[in-house]
Amino acid sequence: MTLSVSPGRAVDLRSHPVDEILDHVEQSLHVRFAPDTVVRKRRSVGARTDRDTWVRVERRSLDKISDQGWNGTECAARLEHVARPAWRGCVVWRDSGDDAMWRADETELLPADPVGTAVLSEDPKLTDAWWQALNASLDALAVQRTMRLATPDTVAITQALVTETIRAAFPGDFDTTVEQWVPAHADLNWANMTAPTFCLFDWEDWGNAPRGLDSATLWGSSLAVPAPADRVRQERHRDFESRGGKLMTLFTCSKILGPGAHPEDPRLGPARRMGEQIVTKLQAG
Repeated sequence: MTLSVSPGRAVDLRSHPVDEILDHVEQSLHVRFAPDTVVRKRRSVGARTDRDTWVRVERRSLDKISDQGWNGTECAARLEHVARPAWRGCVVWRDSGDDAMWRADETELLPADPVGTAVLSEDPKLTDAWWQALNASLDALAVQRTMRLATPDTVAITQALVTETIRAAFPGDFDTTVEQWVPAHADLNWANMTAPTFCLFDWEDWGNAPRGLDSATLWGSSLAVPAPADRVRQERHRDFESRGGKLMTLFTCSKILGPGAHPEDPRLGPARRMGEQIVTKLQAG
């Protein structure tokens, strides 16, 4: 099965033809997709099936597939006490016309709609019970054991990456060494959680990461709306007070302020101010 693409060229599945790919997945998994449920994103396409499941299809270039593979959703099936859709099965194949692979994972349907977009634009006004469920899942995830390394944005998070990202935005005399690594979802934003029933999905990139990555990432995606941003820091205060949490907050701020930042992004000011506060704390030891 081939998606015709010029070698080395990035593929945006929001605009590229994928009918043949979806047909292949239907035949392989013995399902039929509901056409009006197809959701197209930059590097994935998803749809509801005739057996009331959801299939997510992703294309990933070979250079983005590490030795650990890219079976995050499958590996997440063994996580205990973490609210997530149950995994049913998958199909994986090499794109014969390009240096890329395709993967389709079938899971249970979500119990509710996503909370919002990746970068929050309004207060979702979530219940206390929802926040309790979030905390229970993140706390349970952090005590699991895995050999996987988290790959946020498909890039393995390493000490070198943390230091390089932070130094690019906040040069200075302070230590960026990560002391504690724990399992993390690695893409914790409002588009990957549901409400009013809490569920965390899109597990492609989970693995070990510096403590506080998930909390800081969720806070960063909330910065345009002060109330939920403050609530994230309140609910996950133990993460934010840790050394890892401070470094991951700085890491998140640095990514917001990075070369691809939009000059009108409302998160720029809060990210800069928080970053400077964290640097001061780190310099003070």
